[in-house]
Amino acid sequence: MALSKIDVANMLTGSTPVANGGTGLTSGTTNQFLKFTGSTTLASAEDNQGGITMADQWRITSGFQGDANPIASNWERNDTDFAQIGTGLTESSGIFTFPSTGIYKIDFAHFGEIASGNGSRYNEAHIRVTTNNSTYNTRGYASSLGIQTAGGNGQFGNYCSCIVDVTDTANVKFATMIEVADNGTSTGGFTDRQGTGITVIRLGDT
Repeated sequence: MALSKIDVANMLTGSTPVANGGTGLTSGTTNQFLKFTGSTTLASAEDNQGGITMADQWRITSGFQGDANPIASNWERNDTDFAQIGTGLTESSGIFTFPSTGIYKIDFAHFGEIASGNGSRYNEAHIRVTTNNSTYNTRGYASSLGIQTAGGNGQFGNYCSCIVDVTDTANVKFATMIEVADNGTSTGGFTDRQGTGITVIRLGDT
């Protein structure tokens, strides 16, 4: 005799048991998915469909001459045709704090100018990172070398990048630094475009 289909769900009160040490899920929330965290543990987590959860962009609005460690003033968040994603960075005297733990990509663009007839043996851009909220080390670096100008001001650009594992937002922070051989060398800033500035994107969880 053939067996009839057994409607287990209607025979039980509460969640349906899971055999061999499994875990039954009794409820969830919108936009969550199931994630196995071990051989028998089942957890729910937010589903962002692999998208970017944080993207932010800052720039300096006016220029300066010579060195800066860090670039401490005239920072603003991009407010020209820009849409921030998630909770952005916070800035204080050129020190940037991350909004949450995670793996972040930092891009630093540096726009500079040298007065006519001058030269500068090096024009350096640095991304400086601390993991103890005290000691900063260069983690991204670029330099323009051997620039000579005549008959007008010369312009140059640097770009550097790094990826940082932010395990503790109170201690892992970053700043930008400029070092030049000629104190007449200027770093440029704008209020309506990215000249000297940073772009930071959260790539994923730490």
